[in-house]
Amino acid sequence: MRDENCIFCKIANGEIPSKTIYEDEEFRAILDLGPAAKGHALILPKDHFANLFELPEEKAASVMKLAKKLGAQMKENLKADGFNLVQNNGECAGQTVFHFHLHLIPRYENDGQKIGWKPGAPSQEELEETCKQIVG
Repeated sequence: MRDENCIFCKIANGEIPSKTIYEDEEFRAILDLGPAAKGHALILPKDHFANLFELPEEKAASVMKLAKKLGAQMKENLKADGFNLVQNNGECAGQTVFHFHLHLIPRYENDGQKIGWKPGAPSQEELEETCKQIVG
């Protein structure tokens, strides 16, 4: 299933040219046009899923296996010092294209990128309450 109005569906299915680093029947992995670091790539399912919650479990498992494979290739061939996997869900989380995609970002010492967050300082009581809310 595809969304005819989705740019990532069009890229994943070869309708729009891309710098493809991997392709099989389920996925296309492409270089990001606005990379955070050299080798920054996106794994795109060829079928349309708006976000992680629409992605079937077997496809989610396949995405992680592919990320591991491509990440190892990038570390080896690009001599990366580390690696980030980033996956945003929802506008408030930074998702700008509503087609599930996983960012593979090779990291290099002193690359100047800051991918992270400001740590909070919840009390033990707040953590306990949050735990109860999540697990029911």
